[in-house]
Amino acid sequence: MKQRIFMYLFVFAVLLVIFQYVNAKRVFEDLNKKNEGFKVQVEKYKDSVVGLHHKLQDYSGFSLEQNEDALSYFEADGYKVEALIPYIKDKLYETNTVKGEHPLVPYTSSDGRKMLINNVKFLNHKWLIANFSDGEFWGEVLVKYFVNTDKSVDFELSEAFLYPVN
Repeated sequence: MKQRIFMYLFVFAVLLVIFQYVNAKRVFEDLNKKNEGFKVQVEKYKDSVVGLHHKLQDYSGFSLEQNEDALSYFEADGYKVEALIPYIKDKLYETNTVKGEHPLVPYTSSDGRKMLINNVKFLNHKWLIANFSDGEFWGEVLVKYFVNTDKSVDFELSEAFLYPVN
């Protein structure tokens, strides 16, 4: 009787081990299939990232941060570019607070509103482009800027464009 109990226990243990093995194998195969699907997705996303990186390189072609000659122009004068760029932006945004019409936007606004410069992009060490709006009309300006020896900044309007209202 003792022998039969051990034999039943042994058969039960073998069946349990076989069940565990088959179940683990199935789970392992399912995980491998999912992993392969994820590998395909990762490759697709890597390709997308590379494509976006190339587009970013193309779009940043006219950018002060990517232009070594323009950066060295400021550095040769003893300026720290990391501090100078925000300083120039602040000076440009200060023109929004001037009473009356905006000094860099040659268009008048409607309904008593004021044209304000919203965004700025530095093209190089001499030019920047900015967009402006009064909430209804909007456009862009191309501005020459000069950093003087006394660290003041002068702006000179080169071109301006007002988008037509639809």
